[in-house]
Amino acid sequence: MHIAQCRCGSLTANCAGDPVRVSVCHCLECQRRSGSAFAAQVRFPETAVTIAGPATLYRHRSDSGRTASFHFCPTCGVTIAYRNDEIEELQGLIAIPLGAFADPRFPEPVYSVYEARKHPWVAIVGERIEHYD
Repeated sequence: MHIAQCRCGSLTANCAGDPVRVSVCHCLECQRRSGSAFAAQVRFPETAVTIAGPATLYRHRSDSGRTASFHFCPTCGVTIAYRNDEIEELQGLIAIPLGAFADPRFPEPVYSVYEARKHPWVAIVGERIEHYD
């Protein structure tokens, strides 16, 4: 069981089993959402995730026209989970920000996407990582 939580601890995501995808995204929307130069996220099947605690839902339409739904803590504002159901290969999966697990031993990413928008000082390295613009 992997447990993610917001900063104040009132919103959690309990994730059973191993993630199906760990990735890093450099798109501008993920940069804004994370407040960083990129975002790292872990995806689990929605049947393996139980979200508990108060959450606010925010739906966002990206510049591509796709909608994503974000669940965040109404107290501390941390996003604990989100879905991108309009992207076929991500249907049925819930993304959890990797940092919400606060576990430096968490598996490394295997995908780095939107690298055309990556900050020039960022390097995502590893033998198994696939890189996409």
